[in-house]
Amino acid sequence: MEKKDLKTKLKRIIKAGIFNFSRSGYVSFASMLVMVITLSVIGSVVFVSAILNITMNELRDKVDINVYFVSNALPEDITSLKTKIEALSEVKTVEYTSREESLEKFKLRHENDQITLQALEELEENPLGAVLNIKAKQPSQYEGIANFLNEENILSSEGEKIIDKINYFENRVAIEKLSRIIDSAESLGWTVSLALVVVSIIITFNTIRLAIYISREEISVMQLVGASKNYVKGPFVVTGIIVGLASGLITMLLFLPISYWLGNLTQNFFIGFNIFDYYISNFFEIIFIILGSGVAIGAISSLLAVRKYLKL
Repeated sequence: MEKKDLKTKLKRIIKAGIFNFSRSGYVSFASMLVMVITLSVIGSVVFVSAILNITMNELRDKVDINVYFVSNALPEDITSLKTKIEALSEVKTVEYTSREESLEKFKLRHENDQITLQALEELEENPLGAVLNIKAKQPSQYEGIANFLNEENILSSEGEKIIDKINYFENRVAIEKLSRIIDSAESLGWTVSLALVVVSIIITFNTIRLAIYISREEISVMQLVGASKNYVKGPFVVTGIIVGLASGLITMLLFLPISYWLGNLTQNFFIGFNIFDYYISNFFEIIFIILGSGVAIGAISSLLAVRKYLKL
């Protein structure tokens, strides 16, 4: 019997919530308008975060250090050192370039410099040594890797030093500056995103509270006739959920042509990132975030606003 009564009450609350939504046409429209703006901001944060992540990852991939070896270093000694470096927790990848590959790359870089190529041909043997290209997991970790190589007594099997130079110390200022830029960009992105979302939630809360303020007399009458507080709050929460769902669907529809129009622009400007392709490939994740945010903001804002008039 209690379950039947609960089901009946729930149906009445939902029906009253739908009635409130359709009855308060202008207020519902105003709430949806602000909610669409709010959800558009949240959706934009998702897209901006994706762009920022791809851009930052691209910048990270461009940062590396090279370890240059003396020309007579034995390949097995270099391979042994490569294994030690790969064992470091800070290291992401280590790429080995042999003496022969270094020579081919040098010739390719100077293919238009005939004087340099002629001088190279006059030498009896390859003057270049092998190279290890090291990529760290984070730009800030390169100093530790460079210090390891500097402090470690890297000797060949014959007891001779095999490292010629490490270019980290030449590029140290640029690497540290890029590391600070990456960290600052990530912090700024999160701060701005959080600020925009908070502002949007406050605006939505005030708009929905206005709708409840208009119905304050109706709330008082319901309380006088003995309606429970949950029964009074229910329809407004349902109305907030409906506003959130409807606004979420409208926002997703708006993002479709906008992301399509911006697709080629972002692809050319942001290192091949096509925002329309991202929208399509992550559609279910984005719609979950947008609809979930709409429902949460609508329900919580309505609940908090009606609590004020019920003095809970």
